[in-house]
Amino acid sequence: MQPSNRWCPHATVATVVVDQDRYLMVQEIDRISGAVVYNQPAGHLEPGESLTEAARREVLEETAWCVDLIGYLGVARLVGADGITYLRHSFLATPSYEVSNQTLDDGIIAAHWLTRDEIIALSSQLRSSLVMSVIELHRQGNVAPLSLVLD
Repeated sequence: MQPSNRWCPHATVATVVVDQDRYLMVQEIDRISGAVVYNQPAGHLEPGESLTEAARREVLEETAWCVDLIGYLGVARLVGADGITYLRHSFLATPSYEVSNQTLDDGIIAAHWLTRDEIIALSSQLRSSLVMSVIELHRQGNVAPLSLVLD
């Protein structure tokens, strides 16, 4: 089989983890700019992994929290500062339990539970505009059932 020259976007997942009026956010170092940014737990889909498996894995690796996925917030196309196009699948989850001995991924400074107002106050440090967009989708009740994600 010959390699294809066909362009392919990168598949990523992000998870809005909500507990009452707080959201689980990741404080991390942007690999391109070196700046400290805030994002939902997020990352790339790995070979052989379903979207929902990737979402749960990324939350655990970046925050030390196990979560229950409860909804789908949609897919968005984003062109990063590096020129790479990403298809970001966003999920909604509730926290289940924290794993006390979990080591966080490289580049992760800390995980924080923040209110919407606290996240808005950090708007200049958000990884992308999608961070607030998916929080607002959740707040407006624009959540699709997980059954729409065919894994």
